[in-house]
Amino acid sequence: MELVTPWVANLGPGETAVLLLALECADPVVILDGALGRRQAEALGIPLTGTLGILLDAKRRGLVSSVTPLIDALQRRGFRLSANTRSAILSKAGEV
Repeated sequence: MELVTPWVANLGPGETAVLLLALECADPVVILDGALGRRQAEALGIPLTGTLGILLDAKRRGLVSSVTPLIDALQRRGFRLSANTRSAILSKAGEV
C-alpha cells in the first residue's frame, strides 16, 4: 500500500518511515504526535498512540509513579502542550 493522501508531502522523513514500516508489520501500533502523521495513520487504518498516551499507559501499568515530572521534562525540552491538554492528561492520570 502506498501513502497517497495529500498530507504526504508535508510529512517529515521520520513520520514517513514509521508509517511505511508499520505497513510492512503485522499488528503494528505507531507512536505519532503530529496531526498530519496521525491523520495519515488513521487514513491507512494503522493503530496509533502518542507520547502522552505512552505516559498514561506506563502509569496504569505501574511502570512510573507520576507523569507530572515526565511531562515537565518533556516541556523543558521543547515538547509543545496546551494548558488544556496538560490538565486533561494530568486528570486522566489522577494527578490534578
